Amino acid sequence: MITGLKTSLEYAKELDKKDKISHYRNQFHIPKDKDGKDWIYMCGNSLGLQPKTTQQYIQQELNDWANFGVEGHFEAKNPWMPYHEFLTDAMAKVVGANPLEVVIMNTLTTNLHLLMVSFYQPTKTKYKIVIESDAFPSDRYAVESQLHFHGFDPKEGLIEWKPRKGEELLHIDDLEEILDHQGDEIALLLIGGLNYYTGQYLDIKKIADLGHAKECMVGIDLAHGVGNIQPKLHDSGVDFAAWCTYKYLNSGPGSLGGLFVHEKHAYNKDLKRFAGWWSHNKKTRFNMRQEFDVMPGAEGYQLSNPPILSMAAIKASLDIFNEVGMDTLREKSIALTGYFEFLIHQIDTDRIKIITPDNPEERGCQLSIQVKNADKSLHQKLTDHHIITDWREPDVIRCAPTPLYNSFEDVFKMTEVLKTVL
Repeated sequence: MITGLKTSLEYAKELDKKDKISHYRNQFHIPKDKDGKDWIYMCGNSLGLQPKTTQQYIQQELNDWANFGVEGHFEAKNPWMPYHEFLTDAMAKVVGANPLEVVIMNTLTTNLHLLMVSFYQPTKTKYKIVIESDAFPSDRYAVESQLHFHGFDPKEGLIEWKPRKGEELLHIDDLEEILDHQGDEIALLLIGGLNYYTGQYLDIKKIADLGHAKECMVGIDLAHGVGNIQPKLHDSGVDFAAWCTYKYLNSGPGSLGGLFVHEKHAYNKDLKRFAGWWSHNKKTRFNMRQEFDVMPGAEGYQLSNPPILSMAAIKASLDIFNEVGMDTLREKSIALTGYFEFLIHQIDTDRIKIITPDNPEERGCQLSIQVKNADKSLHQKLTDHHIITDWREPDVIRCAPTPLYNSFEDVFKMTEVLKTVL
């Protein structure tokens, strides 16, 4: 717990004055009520707010399409042929990777399936997959379908890493025990780096080390981690990762995802994969009649030419991330979430409990607040007060004060309203 904090609006405003990146809030469209006052938006864990530059970034491509037609692939201000490359360096910095290891393409679950083509290669005896028991449903459905596709019964092939009885959080020791007992039967670990429900940030490097010690492949779903925590993917040694960009990366609803393939696999042309012409050597791609020559690194997982309008929105956001830097964002995130946690603990009630870890190194900016004897009507009451949070059954409000556009005043006012509705 951070010491010296105070429960007053004046103190929250003072923290905002000292915040060196508070002015970035003005670069985002904040939803407003009918009187033009800003809503308190705590839902960046579900859909990030729109940067004010997004419209001009997309408009640039619309203008170039209008002015150049097909020649925009080469003559546009940002030529479309290599457009995905304009995103790579900034994206690599966000996830802690080398540019060779990262590409923006497709959507999250599509990318997970494409990656499992390469990194889930089961045998008759080593075929099981480990996920966390409360993994995001899409991950569960994806791995169950992979097991079924390869001829295995998901009830036999899926292993759940569960919290201990009466607890919400996962213990790394329990994963180690699973691997000690069943490691010879496990082919893949596919773990959410930051759990969507509890907000727990797992030790990605430790997970990779444990899995590799049993000759398992290790993949990470970073949907709720990218742009939030610093996963240091290259140093972690994980084999692959995938993520979306519409949460903390503010790229718009349903926008493209990204993937990471570790450099140790970059030049392995024997890896099984599903291929398309955009994974072919870009120097000879338009010769059309050559045998497949896969590009090294993450680019070799592309299938088709990229959707430019979606990528333009991603570029608008990544340019902001590149300007601010993840170290700075993470520093503010720890302070902002710590203040939020402090204020919640001051509420005089036995009905609420923060199930997210209290150690800042084991969480991002999301706090999951469990409310005893509550239902979704509580979430509706917050919404009626122009506070946008996220409800998850049976009794959890997910709140994510996001460092790019949320303020200390936001978390103070949200906590005051929570007191009132309780």
